[in-house]
Amino acid sequence: MDNTHLQISDQKLSVEAILKCVELPEIGGIDLFVGTVRNHALGRTVTHLDFESYEPMAIKEMQKIADRAISDFDCKRVAIWHRVGSLEVGEIAVIIAVGADHRGAAFDACRFCIDTLKETVPIWKKEYFTDGSHWVSAFP
Repeated sequence: MDNTHLQISDQKLSVEAILKCVELPEIGGIDLFVGTVRNHALGRTVTHLDFESYEPMAIKEMQKIADRAISDFDCKRVAIWHRVGSLEVGEIAVIIAVGADHRGAAFDACRFCIDTLKETVPIWKKEYFTDGSHWVSAFP
């Protein structure tokens, strides 16, 4: 669909590129969520993360999220991009952009998208610490 843009990539994600996916003359509000690799978790120092995904199912689930955001929040466009592979502290892991007529719908839809992605999309994260590592499921 022209109103949804979904991507799972092992390449660096671009805020500028995803914004272009949701811009339209009739859109008055764009909300953007950028999730980056932080340097700590569980009281420990994080050195880097690895993300893995079952891409065919992940894209289908991301499409469901985008479609629901458009229908439930009256948005015009939704873009959901997630990175896979090894990411260093500070790198972008996920970007969600939502365009709507008004800011309230864009804010609400963007929060719905990131929260639902973390609950339903088959993407797994492995956190590496200075003293070990562990898997964190972003998918039950």
